[in-house]
Amino acid sequence: MALSLLKSLADSTRLRLVALLCQGEFTVQELTEILGMGQSRVSRHLKLLLDEKILSVRRQGTWSYYRVSQENALFGAIWPALEASVTEGASGGDDLRAMAAIYEKRRRKSQDFFNHHASEWDGLSHRLLPTVPYSENLLARIHPCENLVEVGVGTGNLLPLLMSRAQTVIGVDQSPAMLAQARQRIGQGEPGQIELRLGEMSHLPVLSASANTVLVNMVLHHAADPENVFKEFVRVMREEGTLVIADLLPHQHEWARDSLADLWLGFEYGDLERWLEAAGLFLTDYVEIQGTADRQGVFILEATKRGSTQTTK
Repeated sequence: MALSLLKSLADSTRLRLVALLCQGEFTVQELTEILGMGQSRVSRHLKLLLDEKILSVRRQGTWSYYRVSQENALFGAIWPALEASVTEGASGGDDLRAMAAIYEKRRRKSQDFFNHHASEWDGLSHRLLPTVPYSENLLARIHPCENLVEVGVGTGNLLPLLMSRAQTVIGVDQSPAMLAQARQRIGQGEPGQIELRLGEMSHLPVLSASANTVLVNMVLHHAADPENVFKEFVRVMREEGTLVIADLLPHQHEWARDSLADLWLGFEYGDLERWLEAAGLFLTDYVEIQGTADRQGVFILEATKRGSTQTTK
């Protein structure tokens, strides 16, 4: 086993792949673009790494996302000694820049879509991919607080209700057109109670440790890099602050990638749990509202920066 593992890592391309996949999840097509290699060559290297359980694969409809696995304990023990030399090598900087370009491409696709469809978004989303009713369940988890941040505020559907739950509400969105719709919805509002800010969920225009509550409603499936946005949520949360997320359960509606600019076809519980743990969050509650024949299922989770690790599922 040890010899087989070492042989699998005795190749510069495979080392580069592992270093990249330690940073995030990518498809074969994205990896070929980052490395500047043919798909068959990259696929061959990926298979060898999968066979050694160095990598695992996550299916999203017909797309497959590769990532570093937690199954190979020997790899986990030796990789820290190798990682620095790989990322600091001749190709390390180029790979990281190419990886950043992939994330930017994902982000730009989403931003362009919402800028174009902002005025019709509410009707479009409800018509194409309606969800089971969940808003009451979600709002019941938003407790009165001083400062609340809604990430991906969109057209501002929840803002009138959030105003009664927080002294100050900051709504962040990457789309200027969506923010314009939100401003129309809330009108003048109470001076200083609502602030709408242009920004990315991966780089929130919010002070560190300033939010009592961070709300992420039907936005995570548009994140270019979901694992790292959890770390950004934590940055802006106060100690013992609360993160509340509502999003889609896994589905197979491939058309949502183009028709709704969805980057992810819902989320598995195990992935959410792993991202929360990596960000330093404790999952305090989790519920699934199963879908019906004509409505998509939804999950809602609550997590804190400090507190009980007991979960309800």
